[in-house]
Amino acid sequence: MKRLLIFTVFILSLSFSYGQTQAEMNQDSYKEYQKSEKEINLVYQRILKEYKADTTFINNLKIAQRLWIKFRDAEVKAMYPDREKGYYGSIHSLCLSGYMKELTDDRTKKLKIWLTGIEEGDVCSGSVKTKY
Repeated sequence: MKRLLIFTVFILSLSFSYGQTQAEMNQDSYKEYQKSEKEINLVYQRILKEYKADTTFINNLKIAQRLWIKFRDAEVKAMYPDREKGYYGSIHSLCLSGYMKELTDDRTKKLKIWLTGIEEGDVCSGSVKTKY
């Protein structure tokens, strides 16, 4: 299912970018990744504000986020190991930005749980607030 979604997004991005140069498509892909970065930072800041009284959680969240960034960077290196210039072709920047956007969007979705909350009665909610 996830691969189908990624493929569909890729095909749609190609259809919207018809007539663009590779450089323009690369730039558009990077801009989309930047939007995802802005969103994750906004979500993260909202969590810090909303849970500021729970200092233990905040400290652990900060540790987790720093580790997630290291994980994201390692995941990108695993997908696109350092190779000689031109190895991945001119589409490399587009693919790289797209993959970073995907990883960032996945993390944002997980972080948003702390803002939306978990249904009352979920005994495994941990530090996530309960929504009534």
